[in-house]
Amino acid sequence: MGATLSLGALLAAQLSGSSAWSGMAATMSTLGAALVAVPLARLAQARGRRRSLATGSLIAGAGAVLAITSVAVDAFPLLLLALILLGAGSATNLQARFAATDLASVRFRARDLSIVVWSTTIGAVLGPNLFGPGETVGAALGLPPLTGAFAFSLLATVGAAVVYTVGLRPDPLLTALAARTSGSAGGRRIGGLAIIRSNPGARFAVGVIALSHATMVALMSMAPVHLRDHGATLTVVGLTISLHVAGMYALSPVFGALADRIGRMPVILTGQALLLAALTLFWLNGDSPVAMTAGLILLGLGWSASVVAGSALIAEAVGVHDRAPLQGFSDLSMNAAGALGGALAGPILSAAGYSGLGLVTMLLVAVIVGWSARRLAAAKRAG
Repeated sequence: MGATLSLGALLAAQLSGSSAWSGMAATMSTLGAALVAVPLARLAQARGRRRSLATGSLIAGAGAVLAITSVAVDAFPLLLLALILLGAGSATNLQARFAATDLASVRFRARDLSIVVWSTTIGAVLGPNLFGPGETVGAALGLPPLTGAFAFSLLATVGAAVVYTVGLRPDPLLTALAARTSGSAGGRRIGGLAIIRSNPGARFAVGVIALSHATMVALMSMAPVHLRDHGATLTVVGLTISLHVAGMYALSPVFGALADRIGRMPVILTGQALLLAALTLFWLNGDSPVAMTAGLILLGLGWSASVVAGSALIAEAVGVHDRAPLQGFSDLSMNAAGALGGALAGPILSAAGYSGLGLVTMLLVAVIVGWSARRLAAAKRAG
């Protein structure tokens, strides 16, 4: 995914004839992830994680084939459809983290989830480095320029589908459902939206993940533009974004272990403190490359803490029979919030600069902190 999204931006500009369309790569991929999140969750509920995750991977593989085809026939709309299908890969990766919680003990649930999140670090580092080898392989296969890395994407997604199908046995969700049903009368399955309406804990967890993701995407998506406008070279931009991505994923097991040891809420508040520190740096000194780099690292760390602890809350907010629908709705909300955050960030950047963008997004952190304070106060009164 890391290679194809970057190439998608270049191909969107090439096939459309205008660099103004390059941002559609991320938009279409995010839209695709949002569109398949709930169907994949429903498939998991009915047929198990193995079938759901393998299906999502194969849809992404079809997107890689379609992307190569779109360049071969010079069809921009076909590329947009390909990017939507590739978004299924992101949705599948998100739902894979929940597969780690189906049979996990409460004591280690956040840690197990965070290890799956951490594995994203490997792909995030390898992906952008596949451009050169991809072109070599693409030339050998007779593929159009800039599409060779999609051959690697096809190989990776098909390989992932095989790993899920062969290796994910017994199916964790079906096993958990069977164990719960055998020990009780079972549970009444309801949709994710109905759960959100009736379950305050689920509503809070989904809100934390969605708003934290919107904050991260809004600042991260505009960072390369802001850095280039202030004279940063492509090498500096690439290094800065790499450090941000490392902050997002590399320490997720640490936050998972902390969430298990000291509780979900303290780690969520730690994440919001890290986000606030990042936004304060952007607000006070958004034109400084050093402040930008430090802020983007803190932004990644804050996202990681909030999403890992929030995802653990998602897994615990409902019984196993309602877990998959809630997780699907959470991923839908997360991707939709990210898309909205990225879309609004551009106009805000144009009107108020990067410092202003940092100041405006503090409102999202304030919502989570205020919401957390209300829940802690209610828990204290109840206890």
